[in-house]
Amino acid sequence: MNITIVAGARPNFMKIAPIIKSIKKYQKSRPGLSYRLVHTGQHYDESLSKVFFDELGIPDPDTNLGVGSGSHAGQTAKVMVEFEKELLQHPADVVIVVGDVNSTMACTLVAKKMHTRVAHIEAGIRSFDLQMPEEINRIVTDSIADYAFTTSRHANQNLIRTGFDKDRIFLVGNTMIDTLLDPSRSFTRPEIWDREELNEGNYLVLTLHRPSNVDNPETFANLLGTICSSVSGKKIIFPVHPRTQKTLNQMTVPENLIAVDPMQYLHFIYLVRHALGVVTDSGGIQEETTVLKIPCITLRSSTERPETVELGTNVLLKPEEIDQLPELLKKMAGGKWKKGEVPELWDGKTSDRIVRHLMELPI
Repeated sequence: MNITIVAGARPNFMKIAPIIKSIKKYQKSRPGLSYRLVHTGQHYDESLSKVFFDELGIPDPDTNLGVGSGSHAGQTAKVMVEFEKELLQHPADVVIVVGDVNSTMACTLVAKKMHTRVAHIEAGIRSFDLQMPEEINRIVTDSIADYAFTTSRHANQNLIRTGFDKDRIFLVGNTMIDTLLDPSRSFTRPEIWDREELNEGNYLVLTLHRPSNVDNPETFANLLGTICSSVSGKKIIFPVHPRTQKTLNQMTVPENLIAVDPMQYLHFIYLVRHALGVVTDSGGIQEETTVLKIPCITLRSSTERPETVELGTNVLLKPEEIDQLPELLKKMAGGKWKKGEVPELWDGKTSDRIVRHLMELPI
């Protein structure tokens, strides 16, 4: 079986690392099992791409399509043109796409038009918010994928409601958690820990990058002001996404907000696991905080990971509920957060389950 694995952006890298590791393990007993790694180049910034390959032990990609940045349409088109060339030169039995970035949808479209089977890892996730480009990518990808590997029963039901064949849906768990729980990986203390004299539980971690939160300087400034004033006695460590930095440069930041460059994964998770809590608008961090049992507030209209709210430590705070943020932050700072549970099959063994299913497919 020849597998092509596609990765395009930072969230993809944490998800493919354990899959590659599992494939290599099974190759010992299945010599016909091979893979080819394609990096689309959607995230081309060194801090968002290559460094993650290095620290997660991901081998150099067999090819980098080098598509770079651009509008959603432009970037998607570039990926499609370049991936078609790749697949013509290196045919695959199945193409694995992960997550919900533009590369995911673009490579799925190309593969299907070339009559190549597609396996979508993290299929069935839905926010039901078509204002999110990721939601459109998810819907399109799932509508034509051949196999769906899901993280939760919520995702299964989302797919079944659209008419997806139940026999092609596999509830396997969460590959992001495989990376998080990998015993061979050591989370390392970042330089900022000593520089800012951080101690366990005496600081918060903040990540914001969605347009609704950061593109409008006034909205962004009010949000930062509310967060920082609500926990004025605590430092807030804010790894700044490149698109967020543009807006941040236009304002005076609160004194207890410590803005830093994007962090390596192993450094970032070290900070999260020792933090008092996290405030975010990210998707994956909701999952990681739930497994680490760290309090989390997600500033978004919806979440595609409802299990992190229903079972885990995550609280979804919608824009119309933003007046509740100070109270929630004080609750977090006071150690009065809800106790969470780890969702089904988020046990660090998801990638093995995926590869076993792949090897059983009639290809």
